[in-house]
Amino acid sequence: MGTALLGYAFPETRSGMVPALPIEEVSTHPDFLPLAGIAGIRVDLRYASAANFVGHDLYSPFDCAWLHRDGAAALERSAAWLAAKSPGHALLVLDALRPQRVQEQLWAKLEGTGLEIYLAPPQRGSIHSFGMAVDVTIASPDGREFDMGTPFDDLTELSHPALEAGHLAAGRLTQEHVRNRELLRSAMLAGGWQGITREWWHFDAGGHRARVRETYPRVL
Repeated sequence: MGTALLGYAFPETRSGMVPALPIEEVSTHPDFLPLAGIAGIRVDLRYASAANFVGHDLYSPFDCAWLHRDGAAALERSAAWLAAKSPGHALLVLDALRPQRVQEQLWAKLEGTGLEIYLAPPQRGSIHSFGMAVDVTIASPDGREFDMGTPFDDLTELSHPALEAGHLAAGRLTQEHVRNRELLRSAMLAGGWQGITREWWHFDAGGHRARVRETYPRVL
């Protein structure tokens, strides 16, 4: 059971957890900052368009261009590192805050396909839903995205950072692809982000995921 709002049933907050926050209230919450206020980044939220594996806009009418202030500070540090290392290039944010209700839609799309490994189960929750994860790539001065060997949301092993050495040896990825991914990882690491094994574009902030889920508000 939960509290109903705009047709969505919110799960009750468990005892001892930070109270959850509806996406409708994020813009007035002091702990969240808009992506537009983060220096040195560009924004193209793919789940606010049809350019994602679901094939339609999942965010409208909600504004999801936000991060928790801790994630925003980390992203600004990463953007500054990239600007110093590779002048004219910028981080391009493809996804940031993702409400729990959208995570549930994504899970429903993949459930039973064997591709669920690319998503956190709704009952555990995505770090995106706490405003402490981003999907990101690098854009050149003229706005072109770096070639990472696969597009965003490519749900195949070619997207797995953990398998890059094998893909490179087999000719499925090039040295340029790997260099581009390494530059992205270096920039994000410089800001305090952690990558994951299956998606070159995904990074978490805030340390251990269990700590994030316990100490930050989940956006519903």
